Amino acid sequence: MTTTAPAGVGTTTTETVARDERTKEARAGHGTGRPSPARPTRRRRKPRWVSNAIAIVFSLVWLFPVYWMVNTAFKPRPEVMTATPLFWPQNPTLDNFVVAVTQSDFFTNLRNSVIVVVGAVVFSIVLGLFASAALSRFRFRGRRTIMVFILIVQMLPATALLIPQFLIFNSLGLLGTYGGLILAYVASTLPFSIWVMRGFFLAIPVEVEEAAQLDGASTWQVLTRIMFPLVLPGMIATSIFAFIAAWNDYLVAYTFMKDQSMYTLPVWLASFSTPTSGTDFGGQMAASVLFSLPVVVFFMIIQRNLVTGMSAGAVKG
Repeated sequence: MTTTAPAGVGTTTTETVARDERTKEARAGHGTGRPSPARPTRRRRKPRWVSNAIAIVFSLVWLFPVYWMVNTAFKPRPEVMTATPLFWPQNPTLDNFVVAVTQSDFFTNLRNSVIVVVGAVVFSIVLGLFASAALSRFRFRGRRTIMVFILIVQMLPATALLIPQFLIFNSLGLLGTYGGLILAYVASTLPFSIWVMRGFFLAIPVEVEEAAQLDGASTWQVLTRIMFPLVLPGMIATSIFAFIAAWNDYLVAYTFMKDQSMYTLPVWLASFSTPTSGTDFGGQMAASVLFSLPVVVFFMIIQRNLVTGMSAGAVKG
């Protein structure tokens, strides 16, 4: 007995099977003319130990001069002058630090460095803050031209500006004064400060400023209570740059200061080398360690505030 399927049932089953086959081919990318979706491929990755080894090598290369400075600072003079380098002091001593601290004009030059660095950092932050706010939030003629000139000045080497600055400051009677040296440092760090903090101002949405103005806040209130706290990370970043630039400078301080009592610590470090007795490497390295400590302490304090400022800016924004 032969069973006959109802009309259209066989056709429907055949069409269903064909449609399923086309769907499978479409998913596989065959017969449809369209490329198949990219399948995740397993890329050959370098083993993690290779990256770690490269990082360790670079770290050792960068840290070795610092280690050798500290190592030499604790060595007595016979161990410093040995023909075969000693990678660890056999008879550690603090005599080199005593020599460095009791060196003539140490505390005087330390005071000079503190005064000049604090003044340079404060003026760079204040002037850069208002200048970057004006260049990012206000529309006036010549704004783009000013930004181009700021970028050009930032690209110029400091040594190229040394002689023009010397002539200008000499005509103004600022050579050999704290104010002249502070202005020289501000002139070299201000373009960078403006450029960096302008980027932080541009990252703040305009709606934040408009909402404050709708609530009745004046322009000064918007700047001091809303905008300035939000650009705190930029202020901290520029303060680090200004501090390091002013603290480590030797050429400008040596050129602009006429009196030896007005020298800063980088110039003081050169006193360990004399034509008659040569260079006291142990004392110089100990002085370099003492000279580097304020930078490390300042960076550690600022780094903590930098993270806090970024978090506060994100919440307020």
